[in-house]
Amino acid sequence: MSEYTTQNAAQAGPTIAQAVAPPAAPPPTIRTTLDLAKIAPKRDERLFLVLSIFIGVISGLLVVSFRVAIEWIKILTLGSSPHPGQYRLLFAPTIAGLVVATLVQRFFPAARGSGVNQTKAALYIYNGYISFKTVIGKFITSALAIGAGHSLGPEDPSLQIGAGVASMVARRLNLSRQRLRLFAPIGAAAGLAAAFNAPVSAILFVIEEVIGQWSAAVLGSIVLSAISSVVVARWFWGSEPMFRIPSVTLRDPRELMAYAVLGVVGGLSSLVLAKALGYLRPRLRSLPRSTYYWQPAVAGLMVGCIGFFGLPQVMGPGYQIMDQAMHGTFAWKLLLALALFKILATTLSFSSGTPGGMFAPTLFIGAMLGASIGSFEKLYFPHFTGTVGAYALVGMGVLFAGFLRAPLTSVFMVLEVSGNYSIILPVILANTIAYLLSRSLQPVPIFETFTHQDGLDLPSMEEQREESPLHIEDAQEPVHVPVLKSTMPIEAAAKAVAEAHATAFLVHLWDGSWYAMTAAELTGAAAVLTPETPIERVFKADRAPALFPDLPLDNALRYFPRWPLLPVQNRANKGTLEGILTLEGILKRYQEH
Repeated sequence: MSEYTTQNAAQAGPTIAQAVAPPAAPPPTIRTTLDLAKIAPKRDERLFLVLSIFIGVISGLLVVSFRVAIEWIKILTLGSSPHPGQYRLLFAPTIAGLVVATLVQRFFPAARGSGVNQTKAALYIYNGYISFKTVIGKFITSALAIGAGHSLGPEDPSLQIGAGVASMVARRLNLSRQRLRLFAPIGAAAGLAAAFNAPVSAILFVIEEVIGQWSAAVLGSIVLSAISSVVVARWFWGSEPMFRIPSVTLRDPRELMAYAVLGVVGGLSSLVLAKALGYLRPRLRSLPRSTYYWQPAVAGLMVGCIGFFGLPQVMGPGYQIMDQAMHGTFAWKLLLALALFKILATTLSFSSGTPGGMFAPTLFIGAMLGASIGSFEKLYFPHFTGTVGAYALVGMGVLFAGFLRAPLTSVFMVLEVSGNYSIILPVILANTIAYLLSRSLQPVPIFETFTHQDGLDLPSMEEQREESPLHIEDAQEPVHVPVLKSTMPIEAAAKAVAEAHATAFLVHLWDGSWYAMTAAELTGAAAVLTPETPIERVFKADRAPALFPDLPLDNALRYFPRWPLLPVQNRANKGTLEGILTLEGILKRYQEH
């Protein structure tokens, strides 16, 4: 992103010196190819926004097909209503795991994993390149695994599928490498938005976890693609929120304590899940490659055993089970058991290398924990007015914030999947507690942990969010150089600079602007001009840039090839000095940062 911003800033306009120079007159009748290239709109610029909408539509159609494929496979393998004791619960995930492992090892090696880190790797390492073969492989293998009961979700694969579509479209149109790199997150937002039916959450997650920062142009394209994909998805699924609960009314402030407890429980549970994945995944990957063919099958068999012996609800994404939990269908002890066994099933499925995502299992665990606390409250604190559904929804956000470490996304995700904005206060409270607790107990986010395990070096988005950028006021120094009037004679000016032993000084002009000169420049001018000549006669046409204390510090670096030092002015009283900037001072401040 920074390369793109810097390059565009460099191309945005002429330098100060170019601005004051007289333009060269072009030939009256002949325009060269270079001239036409300069004045014509860039092809990439014309296509960028239009392609964002096109990518959103295609991604939306693919994600809808992906979800339909998962449902078909689920009905074919597990039946419409799986229950304990069915042998298909053992056979289906085992056979699917064997088939998926063979496909991944023989044909689609890049389809392994959730899809989030793979998209980040495409963005930061491979210049946005995701092969269409990977898109096909992700679609087939994830649909087989999730539909047959592996404890994984469709959202992360949908993100990679959308990014792959965007990469393919950009390559077909021979767009520049910078554009190709930008199209991956645009497609990722489209795929995730269609999978969640929640455009704002998808946009925020891509910004928080994939690109880390944004510019207005990129944000506009991401918004267009996400909205386009959601429009397509809602054409098939309707516009109703994923979950429906009554409005939340907090009549007793003590009820916030229950949500705070949920935040603590969610933070600890996210730690358990992260530790389990961080322990088992690298150990399975360190086994001989021949074992990669049967690891997903063994994981599928173990997940199937959980379903066969009593808890088939933990198999697959589990959105129907979440909805049932929100309506008080299960007792609180069963809800806790579902949460614990979902952690086990997800750890087995994901660590084995089975393609599939972490979003749905995270939401499932959070919903079960939230519903269990809500059910417990109804039994022992009946005077509280909170519903089980409200606690389940807050629990979903809590695990999302604690495990995936996307705090802003977690809040909007709960609001979008429920369409209920009355729940925002409990969500913010519980999510904040879970996020802070998770950060203190597990400093490295889970996606970064996976990155290190895979031997990659991708930027940490959490660290980028926590960085405090330096501003000019952090490096500005007191005015310790001579400050002269532009009308001062050269001889007097040279004497004042020499007495101060200064190598550079500032000149204040009649219109309030500033000019910076070196002592050598002044000495050279004094040798050829009369002593009474005012120093303003020495000036070139440009003036020192107007810098203010609140501007980013890196804005000033580009001016130092031209200026020996820079004046820092007061915004309220332009022309009044706040201090000065020197290159040495800026570099020293960066070293201390």
